[in-house]
Order: sequence, then structure tokens, then C-alpha cells
Amino acid sequence: MLLLTGCASTFTQVTPLKQPRNPNNLYPVEVIFTSPQQALRWESLKPFVLVNGDLYPLRPVPMVTNRWDGLVPVPPTANGVTYRYKFDYLYNNMGTEPKPGSASSPLYNLKIVE
Repeated sequence: MLLLTGCASTFTQVTPLKQPRNPNNLYPVEVIFTSPQQALRWESLKPFVLVNGDLYPLRPVPMVTNRWDGLVPVPPTANGVTYRYKFDYLYNNMGTEPKPGSASSPLYNLKIVE
């Protein structure tokens, strides 16, 4: 599933939207983020997954470009959770210091199956 948002940033969700319940109540999520924005300072990226108003950091997937993963908490009594990805970054701005920017994905629903 692809969606273009913000400055034409693309989020490619690579996580299954259904996962079996696990005992630690943490579920892996993974996304590919790309942007044609030439002024974006890639080294400044701070990727997160946003769940119920809380931000959880994502980490780069080793040996893969533009791909990040992390864990989403789901309470043991819940059958799923809604989340989105958020990438904060800096971008170059002519004649001034770099400016902060951000791109957010659409909402995704993770369903927990027994």
C-alpha cells in the first residue's frame, strides 16, 4: 500500500495487517520511506511509529536503504491498534539555517488474531 503525503514523501507499509497474539504484547512493524525532496537532510531523520498519542522510535533495518522497523504495543485485552508512521527531519533552506520538517503516513490498523 502506497500513499503520497507532504512533500511527496512515500510510505510503503511492509508489515502484515494481521498478526497472531504473542505473550509480550509487542508487535513488529516495518515501513519504507522515500522522498524526492532534494533539500531533505537524510542524516537528520528521526523516524517514529505513533500509537495512541505516544511516539515509539524506529530503527534502520540493517543493510537495507530507507527501511525502518520497530515495535507497537497492544494491550492483552485489545484485538488491535491503529497507528501511523511519523518522520521528523531537517531540510536545507536557501540563505538560512536548516528548517524542521515532518511527514506522516496514513493510519494503519493492526488486527491481533487468536
